[in-house]
Amino acid sequence: MSGVEFGSRRKGPIDDYARYLEMRIQELETEVEFLRNEVNYYKKEIEKLLSTPLIEGVLLETLPDGKAVVKSSTGPNLVVEVMGNVDLRNARPGSRVVLNQKGSAVIGLLPSLEDPYVRAMEVIERPNVRYSDVGGLKEQIRELSEVVELPLKNPGLFREIGIEPPKGVLLYGPPGCGKTLLAKAVAGESNATFVSLVSSELAQKFVGEGARMVREIFSFARKKAPAIILIDELDAIGAKRLDVGTSGEREIHRTLTQLLAELDGFDPLGDVKVLATTNRVDILDPALLRPGRFDRLIEVPLPNVKGRVEIFRIHTDRMKVKDVDLEELAKLTEGASGADIKAICTEAGFIALRSNRNYVVMQDFIEAIRKTLKDRFRPYAEEVGRTQDRRIPPVV
Repeated sequence: MSGVEFGSRRKGPIDDYARYLEMRIQELETEVEFLRNEVNYYKKEIEKLLSTPLIEGVLLETLPDGKAVVKSSTGPNLVVEVMGNVDLRNARPGSRVVLNQKGSAVIGLLPSLEDPYVRAMEVIERPNVRYSDVGGLKEQIRELSEVVELPLKNPGLFREIGIEPPKGVLLYGPPGCGKTLLAKAVAGESNATFVSLVSSELAQKFVGEGARMVREIFSFARKKAPAIILIDELDAIGAKRLDVGTSGEREIHRTLTQLLAELDGFDPLGDVKVLATTNRVDILDPALLRPGRFDRLIEVPLPNVKGRVEIFRIHTDRMKVKDVDLEELAKLTEGASGADIKAICTEAGFIALRSNRNYVVMQDFIEAIRKTLKDRFRPYAEEVGRTQDRRIPPVV
């Protein structure tokens, strides 16, 4: 036998089987490790299910000896120990803390609680309305830009001059004249956080709930500053207070009192501006309208002839029209609001569709005015309507 043959051995079935067993052992070890982790995970979950629940409390005061006075949600005020890993030096009275159930010791801090209903009032997706979409209100747009947008975008100007910009702006006027549209335009043009609510949402049936929501809304806006709070239909909670009334009226008065305190209280609004709308400025409480609260009142009146032409132009820009005289339409709609004009344009489009046309003509607008304004329709519009050519060819 040669040296080469003596030093080597041919691999056979036994060697292959040994390698298979080694691989199988490695697979089983990996599976055992996976199963061990699974067992540990479920043990921890079982411990969580069987563990004693913790108690939420409110921090009232920290004592010099390291203890704390807390108000437990399940009982009276308590003087308790504070765990070493909990730092209460920066915690303010009113902060939420976690208490151990057995000894009631403070074992942790909870984040501040925000009412989910208040968080839902934040306008995440800004309206696509711009100042260019508002017709006939150039002076009102200028005032809004000065007292709402400019202080938020360039506060240094006011500090340099030495004046404090208005905290609140009240838009008032007849229904349908563009007050809410102006507020949407401010939201669209501004980079500030926009919080929108209807004041009737603050009229709660439980005592103190409305005032608490007002407090939460302003606290939320301060955290999100720069911010704009829009209160639509302010007269729902801002009517003049009377000496007598039902319990529901007294609760609304509490809500109004909290609103007054937030507007001009000890806590400065800072980069938070308040915008409100109403149709009935005559019934608002005088305390709301005094300087320091809603100290800038902007009237949004019915549009004049020039304003109505602008509003017709804005709405007809998106329409397919032929031979339409906007100046004449503005004359025919004396006393109409912006909402009326929008309804007239929509109705004119429907009239064109019923006539089997894909464009709108002057006669469609005149019939729409007659239908929308009814008794307010100008008498000489009938004569204009008779002069229009009714023989309009259908769509080919």
